Amino acid sequence: MGVVYRARDLLHEQLGERCSNVALKLVDESISQCPDAHVLLYNEFALTRSLRHDRVVRTFSFEVDTHSQVAFFTMELLQGLTLDRLLLECPYGLPWRELQPIAVQLLDALVYTHQQNVLHGDVKPANVMVGEEGVRLFDFGLGHAAGQAGVGLPSVSRSRFNAWTPAYAAPELLAGGALTAAADLYGVACILYELAHGKRVGERCAMDRLSRPAQLPRHCWAALQAALAVDPQHRSITVAELRQVMGRNRPRWRL
Repeated sequence: MGVVYRARDLLHEQLGERCSNVALKLVDESISQCPDAHVLLYNEFALTRSLRHDRVVRTFSFEVDTHSQVAFFTMELLQGLTLDRLLLECPYGLPWRELQPIAVQLLDALVYTHQQNVLHGDVKPANVMVGEEGVRLFDFGLGHAAGQAGVGLPSVSRSRFNAWTPAYAAPELLAGGALTAAADLYGVACILYELAHGKRVGERCAMDRLSRPAQLPRHCWAALQAALAVDPQHRSITVAELRQVMGRNRPRWRL
């Protein structure tokens, strides 16, 4: 839905800033004529402009080019490998010693955004960057403000863009339901399952049972299963609780 370019901030360059490179995001041409497209772009900026966390992309400014009348916003330029690319290189999943820090940092990002009443809406491997400084969550284009946090933002229908990613979107979203924290939880749980197993959860019914990935410690499996429940009413765990479980060390002894 959006396209991102690498750009240079010429003002920062003139002022002698050490790094003037930024990322510039604008609406993709394929939807640029849709009435809500630029509203959606502004909503993404408005949702994220006050977020300040080491695991979340930082946005800078929203502007409109006076010559072309094209709206865009600038944000920090991320360096690294997205998780979808990483998974292509690791088709059998990651060992726990590599998976755990990624899981914990990604969950930290989501815990923080939910505390700020921001729902991501599109948690998937392509929207997670892993670099030298760790994990970064980005692309809040389908995001939404929770509760009263959305007061004052333009109303926009995201369903008309048909942009949910079936492999990671919660079943209730695909059925036309509202975005909730439980839907974000399902998306991040799908990522963690794939990182551990090397395979996607895939579409399934409520009766289908998943097997524990060999890379995932037993003490994490019950929590991940709860997060992957098809029925959102059965997701009896929060993102913060899942982060606590994933952050625990593997038990050394078993009686």
